[in-house]
Amino acid sequence: MSRPHIVLVTPALAAANNGNWQTARRWTHFLSALYRVRCSDAWQAGDEALMIALHARRSATSIAAWRAVHPGRPLVVVLTGTDLYRDIASDAAAQRSIEFADRLVVLNECGLAALPAQLRPKARICLQSAPPRRPQAKTVRHLRALMVGHLREEKSPRTYFEAARRLAQRKDIRLDHIGGAVDPVLADEARALMRVQPHYRWLGELPHAATRSRIQRAHVLVHPSRLEGGAHVVIEAVTSGTPVLASRIDGNVGLLGAAYGGYFEPGDAAGLAALLQRGRDDPSMLAALAEQCTLRAPLFDPARERRTLHSLLAELLPQHPSGDRR
Repeated sequence: MSRPHIVLVTPALAAANNGNWQTARRWTHFLSALYRVRCSDAWQAGDEALMIALHARRSATSIAAWRAVHPGRPLVVVLTGTDLYRDIASDAAAQRSIEFADRLVVLNECGLAALPAQLRPKARICLQSAPPRRPQAKTVRHLRALMVGHLREEKSPRTYFEAARRLAQRKDIRLDHIGGAVDPVLADEARALMRVQPHYRWLGELPHAATRSRIQRAHVLVHPSRLEGGAHVVIEAVTSGTPVLASRIDGNVGLLGAAYGGYFEPGDAAGLAALLQRGRDDPSMLAALAEQCTLRAPLFDPARERRTLHSLLAELLPQHPSGDRR
């Protein structure tokens, strides 16, 4: 049987080097065993059997065009953090996208609760994945914290900045930050902070492989986002044996679990600074968080994500055999 054509629309291609692109790249790989997949930042009125669109608002033009041209063909809309926790409540284009969809995908275990009740039956949870890596030995001379997130408001970099200021006298705590200068004002603030707090380093945007290596070498990943659909960088930390300190928002709780011990309230720089100091002064704290992460890691197995995707598409293209051949 020939493989059906599907199209995966994402607002971010490789040049963006962000979570949307990592999802699109990984899903294209997972699905190519059973489908012929074309990945694009806009639908070009093709004759595909099915569309997967990442981002209800930013892919809204392609979603509307697909539904107009192919009213009977299946459409999957994957909801990002800004979709789920902001735009579907107020943006007309995002609202149309979720109504058009035959299936909605959320990327964390708490995501269904953010949807209007009438839309939940067509929603599915798909936790993203990352190949496991062995934990690397950490230096004992200091604690190395790492934030991975582009400089934009949704990622709440100012929470990390303020925590760095509060830790200025702790020479044994270093704070690194990887991310592109999406917001020039925040970039200026990062540069200014480096001048007065030498233990904070903004490293700019790095290739994915280099970023993953730094996650492995860090004592702890810090993820202070205000809006998050299911951050892949958190998953990469968990599957690298690196514990996480994260804001207590649904996008993080839906990955790490309600009982996880490494949360601080969104925007609470003092709380984050206190956790970092405790992580340095009480080694058992980070060891306990790492153990909790180890228990969560099987949820982020690539084979599990692949099976979820194949099962989802089998619901919509039932005439095509969907057994996982790998």
